[in-house]
Amino acid sequence: MKWKKEFLLILIFIVSQLNAQEIQLLHSGNKVSLRGLSVVNDHVFWASGSKGTVARSTDGGKTIVWMQIPGYAQRDFRDIHAFDSNTAIIMGIAEPAVMLRTDDAGKSWTKVFEDTTKGMFLDALDFQGSYGVVIGDPIQDSVYLAMSTNGGRSWQKIIPETNCALMQNGEAFFASSGSNIQWYGRSSSPKFAYISGGTQSRLFINNQCFALPMLRDKNSTGANALAISGKQGVIVGGDFAADSISTGNVILFTTDKPIAFKQPNTAPRGYKSSVVMLNKQQWLVCGTSGVDVSDNAGKDWRFISKTSFHVAKKSAKGQTIYLAGGDGRIAKLIW
Repeated sequence: MKWKKEFLLILIFIVSQLNAQEIQLLHSGNKVSLRGLSVVNDHVFWASGSKGTVARSTDGGKTIVWMQIPGYAQRDFRDIHAFDSNTAIIMGIAEPAVMLRTDDAGKSWTKVFEDTTKGMFLDALDFQGSYGVVIGDPIQDSVYLAMSTNGGRSWQKIIPETNCALMQNGEAFFASSGSNIQWYGRSSSPKFAYISGGTQSRLFINNQCFALPMLRDKNSTGANALAISGKQGVIVGGDFAADSISTGNVILFTTDKPIAFKQPNTAPRGYKSSVVMLNKQQWLVCGTSGVDVSDNAGKDWRFISKTSFHVAKKSAKGQTIYLAGGDGRIAKLIW
């Protein structure tokens, strides 16, 4: 029977290795908060954040080039989208709201968007090919949206074709990780979905809106980030002012009609501001409460790290997941 015991021990070891994850810290120590992150491939990523800061690496984080955009040292670039190792767009959030584009790896930047409207506050942007969309907090109680069809070189404000555009009292959007809006569907006819939080929390998709069964009723509560892959979707959030609370911090849904929401069997630990789908089964969430992973499409979550991160993003052309957060913290997930 000895061989059976040895076989069982080997099997347990293999399973434990398959389920093991490690957060590899690549950099920390800068007095900046990073909330924007874009991963081009397994080796190239860009990040953005406070004090006009942008970071860029082309070797998987072995070396990271840090830059402060001239004339924008006091601005907070809460989101970034990189097209390749040389081309990226960054989003400055508040009055005046701006977006800048570089085509030479950050040596120079061109302003491609500006809105001086009182109360302007941009929250997130997303691209699918040459199609771009940016979302901002409500202006005169209506969601702010602008779209680009030429890779972000120019932008046009758009009005959603739905009565859901009228925001409810205390409802807005969180600029916590640049993850509350996403393109989905076929590249030939892409659509985008987005989520709101605050005293109300809703999913806006297919020209409809749905109340989310998540933590709500405070300005610090509600949905922060979503991810959609195929017909699967997941939304995360909670209460960033009480980030140890795990109640109402994640919802699973499908994009099929009718849209159906499900609670996980085991929720991740605390408030979460970002979510990544590595594949159909393996997902990751992060926030100031730490990092959790799921191996069964969000039904059950395991806590793997207490380190705080604001944002996580997967390689657009690979399998690597990078994370970023406060103190200039950048890390890579070894899955």
